[in-house]
Amino acid sequence: MNARWQWMGLLTILLMGFSAEDTLVIPKGYFDKPINGTIRLSGTFGELRPNHFHSGIDIKPTIKGAGQAVLAAAEGYVFRVKVQPGGYGNALYLKHPNGYVTVYAHLQSFNPEIEEYIKNYQYQKKTFSVNLYPGKEKFVFQKGEEIAKLGNSGGSSGPHLHFEIRKGTKPMNPLLFDLPFEDYESPQMHELKIYHLNDKKETIGTETFKLSARGNDYRTNSDTLTIGAWRVGLALKVYDRMTGVTNWNGIYKLSMLVNDTMSYEFRMDDFGFDETRYINAHLDYAEQVEKKSYFNRCFLLPGNKLSIYNQKPEGILPLYKNKPTKVTLIAEDINENKTSLTFFLKRGEVENPPSRNFNYTIPYNQTKEIFLDNFKATFSANTFYEDCYLSFNREGAPSTSYYADLYQLGNYTTPVHKYFEIAIKPDGVIPENLKAKCFIAYCDKNQNINNCGGKWSGEFLKTSVRALGEYSIQIDTVAPTIKNINLNPNMKGRTAFSFKITDETPISGSANGLNYSASIDGNWVLMKYDAKNDKITHSIEKDLEAGEHTFLLEVRDDRNNVSTFETTFTY
Repeated sequence: MNARWQWMGLLTILLMGFSAEDTLVIPKGYFDKPINGTIRLSGTFGELRPNHFHSGIDIKPTIKGAGQAVLAAAEGYVFRVKVQPGGYGNALYLKHPNGYVTVYAHLQSFNPEIEEYIKNYQYQKKTFSVNLYPGKEKFVFQKGEEIAKLGNSGGSSGPHLHFEIRKGTKPMNPLLFDLPFEDYESPQMHELKIYHLNDKKETIGTETFKLSARGNDYRTNSDTLTIGAWRVGLALKVYDRMTGVTNWNGIYKLSMLVNDTMSYEFRMDDFGFDETRYINAHLDYAEQVEKKSYFNRCFLLPGNKLSIYNQKPEGILPLYKNKPTKVTLIAEDINENKTSLTFFLKRGEVENPPSRNFNYTIPYNQTKEIFLDNFKATFSANTFYEDCYLSFNREGAPSTSYYADLYQLGNYTTPVHKYFEIAIKPDGVIPENLKAKCFIAYCDKNQNINNCGGKWSGEFLKTSVRALGEYSIQIDTVAPTIKNINLNPNMKGRTAFSFKITDETPISGSANGLNYSASIDGNWVLMKYDAKNDKITHSIEKDLEAGEHTFLLEVRDDRNNVSTFETTFTY
């Protein structure tokens, strides 16, 4: 088996070859579609998502709901299998003789042999979440064999198959591999956003323009836009449509021509997971967090290190008063369906920009520390995508639930790339028995308190966070809530039961989520965790003896507050 795999892998590499530019030739036709029926997409590769690019395609089921067969896209062995409450949920990774890896995520269930393998490990380690590497000969599949069932596990909002093709650890656009699908719909453009830039190429104002369509040609309300700025950057709100579905998906390619010369272009062929958070430099972050609106920037912030651009264009346009600049934006899907927008820009009267309200400047590529009495924040280089003009102030504790002043550290609409450390010293003395219950509290845009964790370092409580905004110290002594959904005193003939587990305070930053453990008659039992619905479920084992049994559930939060539920039932 091993010799055969090595020979096939070598043969595939030789057949694939490399171009003169040392670019890998994609093995078109090697992979088949991973479900039976017509491929319809509810998500495209590289689609803009909160804090990340979509790393695969989302394939809609051809039958209603979950349970459709998922097929091996090519011959391969199970390289990795992962189970987690959120994220990909149930995910399967196949490695193929040509070196590529295919990923199948949000699965309802696995092939029965894989299910048994996972379950044995879960009981052995007494854990629901697993991340296993079975080895080359454990589970081998041929192209088209059923490997799993399509589902809705993890961070999924509806039944679908998340499908990836990776070269090494880098995801590639699966539609580049000639998977069979039909699409005759062109992208739809919605809005154009223009950023007024100063001499440092920083945004000092914006304007947004609605777009109207005539076929595949879009236009602004005027052919020539007069902008009160010396130079500008552009962004476009645009989505792709696909034949037979109503979803608004991400586009494949966006080009900007300035006076008919290519000035900017990105293409969603591949990207690295280590660069996916740079999406917050690519899109308009404030639009995304405030309005759930996605604009593709057509100019680069200085800290943007994405590799999706055909070149590294700055994309910034100088404007002239008597010499209009012609701009053409072209959006494409991978089937080369196109739409375009052409307009002219000229400079109008430029007014002095409004003064900024800030008291700290943090160069994006330098380390910076902010220290004020009982508060300290430490930013490493490249925490931000451009120089950050940060307003930092404090006010007294808003209520008795706060054990420190409330510190306003910038604004939540500023994107943050790296975690940074904050440390807060409480006002007054906190009793020793409550110190372990203290946490760094983040007040989000909806004025909800989030637990960011925290560990004591001398007199300061420290943690790592990834958002600007309001911070203080609070104490959590409230245990999680356990709600019995359907564990009844008489469970004869029943196959499963569930609980809803929640905590009073949401988590963010480096805080940990809920931990739980369950047992029947003192023996640990598996409960599957559906994080999006806060639900844990136990499927009653076939070998459970008839009679009365004792069930015990323990749930623990980040600050080690514990709730227990105990009952007896008859089976």
